[in-house]
Amino acid sequence: MVRDTDDTPDTVRPFPGMVDDASPVTEAETLGDGLRLAREQSGRSLAQLSSMTRVPVRYLTAIEQNDFSTLPNRVFSIGYVRSYAEALGLDEQLAVERFKRETPDPSVPLQAPIGVAFEEGRKVSPRLIAAGVALVIAVIGWNVFQRISLMRAPQPFDIAAVPKSWSDAPTVGEAPLRLSAPQPAPPDQTTPALYVTPGLEAQLTGIDPTSPEGLAAAAAAAPPVQRAFNPRGAIYGAPASASQVVIQARRPGGLVVRMADNRVLFARQLAAGDAWRAPLGVAAVIDASSDFADFDVYLNGEHGGVLTAEQTPLSQLNARAEALARQTAAEAGARAQAAQAAALRAQAAQAASAPPAPPAG
Repeated sequence: MVRDTDDTPDTVRPFPGMVDDASPVTEAETLGDGLRLAREQSGRSLAQLSSMTRVPVRYLTAIEQNDFSTLPNRVFSIGYVRSYAEALGLDEQLAVERFKRETPDPSVPLQAPIGVAFEEGRKVSPRLIAAGVALVIAVIGWNVFQRISLMRAPQPFDIAAVPKSWSDAPTVGEAPLRLSAPQPAPPDQTTPALYVTPGLEAQLTGIDPTSPEGLAAAAAAAPPVQRAFNPRGAIYGAPASASQVVIQARRPGGLVVRMADNRVLFARQLAAGDAWRAPLGVAAVIDASSDFADFDVYLNGEHGGVLTAEQTPLSQLNARAEALARQTAAEAGARAQAAQAAALRAQAAQAASAPPAPPAG
């Protein structure tokens, strides 16, 4: 290939008669022969090419003689070949490729051809195969032996003859069956007996729970239990701790509570079951616009009747609640004293009926 561009340096510009073909590189027997043939055709000596390429003459001679052992390392050798071919006007790339083919790099190991896998088949020892087969046979034989050893031959029934008690027993068709008398049910063991702390009941109520006389006297003196307040709807008014009077609607109806200065303290259409708690120490009037008998009155949590008038002073109901509370407290004290006295009498009678203790000594 002839380099005829104007910017080619004078040192590498081909001389007249320079080879203008890459055939010496590709058609010669060796790369060195091709480069020598091209140099001779160009009419230049090794000294001239050495001055052009800055490559020592001995290295150019070694390249032409294919004596690559005298060349320096591979990188410099490729550069010398490239400069030599370029100075002769040859294709330096073709020259470098042929140099690489003719002088393979000893530091790079040879690679297997691409697309072909060479694997050496591993040979399995016949002894290993025989050992594996023997192990499988031993396991199978052991399982078969275990199954055979667990198998049992059928044996005759142990009872040679039917017992006489069985044969003499009447069957269902021969004689009627008779049932014995029913037995009482066993006591319920799931609910434990109530534990009573000794002395605690007598201290709190004044009644000895172990004394039948004291329990009978307390039951006789106890007043009848009134119906307690049962909230069945919304509850308005004061909290339970600050109220003694509760008014509950049996049927839907309106309830208005006015204070002494005619201010409305409470006004609402109550549904069945709704209730209103009256505050303590408030002077007001309860006005039941509908039938006043539809409103129950509860004093201290117990039923105290119904409203008896369309307008009822709240102070009257509070006074009744306070009087009932005092009466209940007094009755409870009297019952406690009576029960305590009855208990003392019972203890005295029991002590009197007890036999005298023998004299000591």
